[in-house]
Amino acid sequence: MTDPDAHFSIYVVEDDDAVLNSLCALLQAHGHETIACPTAEHFLKIFEPDRRACMILDLRLPGMSGTQLQGHMTENGFSLPIVVITAHGDVPIAVKAMRAGAIDFIEKPASESQILNALETAAGLLFNRQPTVVSKQIVASRLAKLTERERDVLDHLLLGKLNKEIANALSVSQRTVEGHRSRIREKMHARGIADLIRMLG
Repeated sequence: MTDPDAHFSIYVVEDDDAVLNSLCALLQAHGHETIACPTAEHFLKIFEPDRRACMILDLRLPGMSGTQLQGHMTENGFSLPIVVITAHGDVPIAVKAMRAGAIDFIEKPASESQILNALETAAGLLFNRQPTVVSKQIVASRLAKLTERERDVLDHLLLGKLNKEIANALSVSQRTVEGHRSRIREKMHARGIADLIRMLG
């Protein structure tokens, strides 16, 4: 962010010291001010509602969980763009977090580009740059291009199911599910599950 008016802070709420330090170091290297929070409780103690900020939130935290923190923020009327990071097995919880208002979720280990892309979305919300909203008609026309089996796979994806679970449910191989997922992303013009949830949530 080279525009001085486009300055914002990033609360990083993560209980794993190594992950917390590496995330903060990465963000600082890109010129962002970070506020490290090892627990949700620590975040609530230091949170400044008037500060222009977003949050990177791990869902699995000791004490108050990331999901509970997200709920607490919503109940108290605090609107903060939240990017959720989660372990692979917690995709269903991440899907719920997206439905509860998180703007994106990233599976660990998160790549640098995934984190920076998610923060770009957060910055857009902070500075009132409207995110691109795909109209219902366009979404419907994209859905119409899916085969019946791709629709089945999509339904399972939106429930947060993993490839293995979808393969078992549909009695096909994981490789077949991966192929369907790839075609769904292509036909729906989606980078991943987070985009699909935004379109269809």
